[in-house]
Amino acid sequence: MILFLSLLVLISAYWFVFTQPKFGKNPSGKRLERILKSPNYRNNSFYNLTPTEVLLKGASRTKMFKDFFFGKPSSTKPPKPLPSIKTDLKNLTTDNPSIIWFGHSSYLIKSKNFNILVDPVMQGHASPFAMFGKPFAGSDIYSLNDLPTIDLVLLTHDHYDHLHYESVKKLASTAKYFVTSLGVGAHLESWGVPTEKITELDWWETTSVAEGIEFTATPARHFSGRSFVRGKTLWSAFVLKLHGYQLFLGGDSGYEYHFKEIGKRFGSFDIALLECGQYGVNWPYIHLLPEQTVIAAKELNAKILMPVHWAKFELSIHAWDEPINRAMKAAQGNNQQVTTPMIGEPVTLNSSYPNKRWWEI
Repeated sequence: MILFLSLLVLISAYWFVFTQPKFGKNPSGKRLERILKSPNYRNNSFYNLTPTEVLLKGASRTKMFKDFFFGKPSSTKPPKPLPSIKTDLKNLTTDNPSIIWFGHSSYLIKSKNFNILVDPVMQGHASPFAMFGKPFAGSDIYSLNDLPTIDLVLLTHDHYDHLHYESVKKLASTAKYFVTSLGVGAHLESWGVPTEKITELDWWETTSVAEGIEFTATPARHFSGRSFVRGKTLWSAFVLKLHGYQLFLGGDSGYEYHFKEIGKRFGSFDIALLECGQYGVNWPYIHLLPEQTVIAAKELNAKILMPVHWAKFELSIHAWDEPINRAMKAAQGNNQQVTTPMIGEPVTLNSSYPNKRWWEI
């Protein structure tokens, strides 16, 4: 009887937790029918271009848990609130595309009064639970109320530090378009985004959303899932052709030959926003090491590298500023130009590329 009651409690707890709306929905119906035709989907899961282990074989989950929650050094958090700039985004005007970073992988791209919001985690946590994934002090100064009217929301994949339930819920009725990876639309629909606003892309598929604005989904080396089930939705990087410029929006990806292939297909990029942080010795294939961030930028033929995926959340056990320090050293050795804006500081293509070492606080 005790065993039965214990099992019942566990089942009830699981049901209570994982049926909450923020966990989203797995694809079904016509969306699933399309997924089943994808060359990247087999055996009920999406796969990377080459076999990829999320964790190294033999890695101890118990040790990782202890290290993350009980063994982290104090350097994983900034010693003081991060400096930032509160730009008036609603009245920001520029002739060339501008990018305003909100920390981690969230940023606004503004060009000719067209506003694109990428992976918004606006005043929220990078986890389904408020006690985990809290933003660093000073990094969370922007809310959705600070943004101009959003024309398009781009969502690279469905992890919590990129797809934020509360932000999407608020944008569902106001944003005009949502572009995302194949399958992620199931989450969006369950959160109130009208079906007709959602465009899902498989790798190498392209959509044009307005004159001079085109998105192409490209391969990335990562994984997906908002619960214990993985691979039901796709993960992607995106090439954005924007009013005569070409941007690479990297999402999350480990290093692989796809960067060189993308560089060959698209020629060059005016800027590449590539992840730089949250790597770990036990998951070396699904996130870039800082030195690989620079290599990827070179293979993409990027004129400017903008490192993202750092400076907001504590999702690994490396020092909070280690990623940018390592990337800057590698960039210097590889003659790669880098821009390092503070949170909220505009980067304007062909005009302004902030490069202060503001993290040395």
